[in-house]
Amino acid sequence: MGNKVGSVLRMEIFGTSHAPEIGMTLENFPEGFAPNLELLRQFMARRAPGQGAHTTARKEADEPIFEIGLKNGVTNGNTIRAVIRNTNAHSQDYVNLQDMPRPSHADYPARMKYGEDFDLRGGGPFSGRMTAPMCIAGGLCLQYLQKMGIHIGAQILSIGCAKNSKFDPLDPEIPSKYAEPTQEMLQEIAAAKADGDSIGGVIECAVTGLPVGLGEPMFGGLENRLAQILFGIPAVKGLEFGSGFSCAVMHGSEHNDPYYVNSAGVVKTKTNHAGGILGGLSTAMPLIFRLAIKPTPSIAKPQESICFSGGSGILEIKGRHDPCIVPRAVPVAEAAAAIAILDAVLEAKL
Repeated sequence: MGNKVGSVLRMEIFGTSHAPEIGMTLENFPEGFAPNLELLRQFMARRAPGQGAHTTARKEADEPIFEIGLKNGVTNGNTIRAVIRNTNAHSQDYVNLQDMPRPSHADYPARMKYGEDFDLRGGGPFSGRMTAPMCIAGGLCLQYLQKMGIHIGAQILSIGCAKNSKFDPLDPEIPSKYAEPTQEMLQEIAAAKADGDSIGGVIECAVTGLPVGLGEPMFGGLENRLAQILFGIPAVKGLEFGSGFSCAVMHGSEHNDPYYVNSAGVVKTKTNHAGGILGGLSTAMPLIFRLAIKPTPSIAKPQESICFSGGSGILEIKGRHDPCIVPRAVPVAEAAAAIAILDAVLEAKL
């Protein structure tokens, strides 16, 4: 299965949503680094479920347990392996889904590909739960990159019609004060939940401190590396860099980013429509990307579906689900970006 990513820094995710445990392995992480495990736990807590009325009621500690790769709290050059115990799965909530695929979930194509015995409880390997071990790997990478002067931070740009435009991409410190939903955003989530529905949104992420020229042309470009792992986040349906799709209605004179030399003698651009990447290479301007996050497909409203045993019917989904996945996906975006960027950094050093 496609649960591996990376060129030099190689990450593999294993387990399923309702398995006894989920986890990750991380190959070729630099030796001799002492991660702050308390900061890692705080980072994991930003993604963890059960944080209030706007998230799923499933409660998991998401405590990372390092089995190999750390000795006396320091990376020893071996493959890092860490697991998270699943302690609060309600598999009985998914009994009726064995015969009826949920709309906009992977149930139908997965059943056709892997057969009727494939474990899809809670979404199986397609669940957003699988981003928890990604955050272990990403949390380590974030700390390592910060030591190099590379910072990654994300914010909620919008949820439904509620927008936020206060983020400063020149200072994406973690955690960003704009990583939490505003009151208007919470109202959008509450309204959707009260109607038995869900809602999506947009996450914006910035990477600062990159050198000039990180990445490769064409298929080795930073956009390609980031896209591969970002689309591994189950809820992501769209990705844009810099001005993104809005550049389609701009003239070249508007979209081009003029160069200048600042007072410190450093080459900069007056605008950043390119989002910090040209030809797949970093420009040393902030690398900016945005993710479109779809509405959670598990909703309380009755929905039409087919039966694998024949015929069709009305599906009613039980269980505990986020009315909006956007708030918990913010640290996942940071984690995914950190893994891709550190992989490119390590490759450049070879």
